[in-house]
Amino acid sequence: MKFCPWYPLADVRDHAPEAPGVWQLRLAAGLLDYPRGKTAMVHYDHASDVRAAAAAWASAHGTDGIVCRHLIELDAATDLAVFYAKLSDEFVRRFGSSPQLDRFARVAGRPRMSPLSRTER
Repeated sequence: MKFCPWYPLADVRDHAPEAPGVWQLRLAAGLLDYPRGKTAMVHYDHASDVRAAAAAWASAHGTDGIVCRHLIELDAATDLAVFYAKLSDEFVRRFGSSPQLDRFARVAGRPRMSPLSRTER
């Protein structure tokens, strides 16, 4: 499996597919403190329409300083929900918590934000 190169979240409608997939967001520059280290990651997701989900995130939280990427090469037999769960679990094991929007908000000087629930998409 392979992710595409990072692109500005503001350009998500030009790059992300209108198809199921896994996508990630990170800071374009800098790192965030997590319990077990530092990383630029702020969000992982699995969606039935990557473009719509990433665009909704951008509308809700802004695009300044955020880059996005999505899966571009995958085995047809891959269960995207299982892959996403594995990716998320690996992140938690490594950094001590899931990617969190409020960490990004504190760094960016924005009000605290809470992660979107599946029902809000």
